[in-house]
Amino acid sequence: MSAADELTAALAEECARHTVEAFARYNAEFRAITRRAPLRFDSRDLRASQQDAIERIGLYERFVNQTVAELRERLGSRSLERPLWRRIRGAFAARITEQPDPEFTKTFFSSISRRVFGTVGVAPDVEFVATDLDPLADIHTSVGTNTYLNHGSLSLLFEDLLGDLRFRSPWRDLDASIAHVTAEVRSHLRSRAELAAVQKVEVIRPVFYQVSRAYVVGRIVGRGLLLPLVIALKNSESGVLVDAVMLAEDDVSIVFSFTRSYFHVDLERVAEAVVFLKSIMPRKPVSELFTVLGRARQGKTERYRELMRHLEHTGDLFEHAPGVRGLVMVCFTLPSFGVVFKVIRDRFPHPKTVLREEVLAKYQLVFIHDRAGRLVDAQEFRRLRFPRERFAPELLDELKREASNTVHEEGTDLVFDHMYIERRLTPLNLFLRSASAEAAERAVLDYGQCIRDLAYTNIFPGDLLLKNFGVTRHGRVIFYDYDELCRVTDCNFRDLPRAESHEDEMRAEAWFYVGESDVFPESFLSFLAFNDAQREALLRLHGEILTAGFWRAVQQRLAQGEVLEVLPYHPHRVRVAGSL
Repeated sequence: MSAADELTAALAEECARHTVEAFARYNAEFRAITRRAPLRFDSRDLRASQQDAIERIGLYERFVNQTVAELRERLGSRSLERPLWRRIRGAFAARITEQPDPEFTKTFFSSISRRVFGTVGVAPDVEFVATDLDPLADIHTSVGTNTYLNHGSLSLLFEDLLGDLRFRSPWRDLDASIAHVTAEVRSHLRSRAELAAVQKVEVIRPVFYQVSRAYVVGRIVGRGLLLPLVIALKNSESGVLVDAVMLAEDDVSIVFSFTRSYFHVDLERVAEAVVFLKSIMPRKPVSELFTVLGRARQGKTERYRELMRHLEHTGDLFEHAPGVRGLVMVCFTLPSFGVVFKVIRDRFPHPKTVLREEVLAKYQLVFIHDRAGRLVDAQEFRRLRFPRERFAPELLDELKREASNTVHEEGTDLVFDHMYIERRLTPLNLFLRSASAEAAERAVLDYGQCIRDLAYTNIFPGDLLLKNFGVTRHGRVIFYDYDELCRVTDCNFRDLPRAESHEDEMRAEAWFYVGESDVFPESFLSFLAFNDAQREALLRLHGEILTAGFWRAVQQRLAQGEVLEVLPYHPHRVRVAGSL
């Protein structure tokens, strides 16, 4: 080996070591923030819990940017030398073979190399290709669990389980919580045969934390029996108590929803926990499980891998997403894959006045905000490449015409410089057209609850038209169009002035002054395409959201520093009623 080769090899080793150490520092800081969650729970400090969530979300980008800058400085004029980066990649791969969750570390390396080279599509020589990174492929060990055997008494089993939980706060009434869990499990299993089939309960050892609640996450195992078991814990002024018990896959799936804030749970090996969670929520995509555990970048990598693998084995075309065409986004989907792709248009027609930078800021706000189960977690992607032949002609024409600043052709491919990908929902306006009267009323009522929940978390949708809301497979109504979204505290909610003359009433436009931040809740209903029965149902249960007084009262509570909590489980499962 020549002297020059020896220097290159040494430089590659140094850069590989530096990158491994950078990821270790990121991971250590991630876990340090995560470990604050039990303290926040014990002290009932919701504000600090929310700040921890925001701080942890920003960690990955901060460490990637910092590492890119450090490597560029170290490499100097050789920063874009691909043969050197190939050696760095090889040295890096050799260093991480024994690390927990090595695919996380590879994703970190790829984030850095893609940033350095501005990679479009994939560059297998200087990054780890997402389609080759299956974080569950080599999992041969199990997540750490505590196992509780059924010796004939479920009550004693759950006494052992709850008794093993350690908080600084005392139990408010441990016997009552044990009895509540036991009764819920007995009620769910119902028959004697099912009760007798219970052999054990396995729970993941670390407690899961989300905003103000703690969760014991596990499963009930027996002869021909495997049920999810999630126990929600509340820390009240008088102590800790069981707030809810969830034993149905749908209920648990809502707790782990793509519309909620990420969990804080200190896991040594995250992939092992994902395998466990997948056993109790088999329909939940792996990408969403990584994301909801706080590993958002790995969740993005998994979503990309799921999509690319799906494209390899299907032949359907990307086409416009069902629903009314948006003025800000070109929205399209692959019918056989359950997501929507959103690309910002080059220009927004009247009446839209929002700027592209403002749209980006609104999506970033949603990313770091408490989504309260009512906002879709939109994942931001850059420089994606897809075969042009997979796009329907009408969609391809619109992308070329309306989003040429973001979308361009390279050979036989279509390259997207920027897009959002989010779970596909059924637009509420389309759902109401085909649903039964009973299902439609449930959706209308949940639409009202959705607006309430968003208000409690300081979010005003801005545009309340039904086309901007979707319905999940669980029947929950979710808001997904963010270009008009703003904070409740930034709005001026006004009562609608009364007309002073017949001429005022007949005018097409407002006869009174309307400021830029003015909102008139009384006018909402006139824009909503409900039939008479649906309108009556909304007014019956949620009529107050159509009054300025409701919104001003929420503003006042928020201004006083009150945290208005929205729980991820159904009210009929709540043992002690919360504040909302």
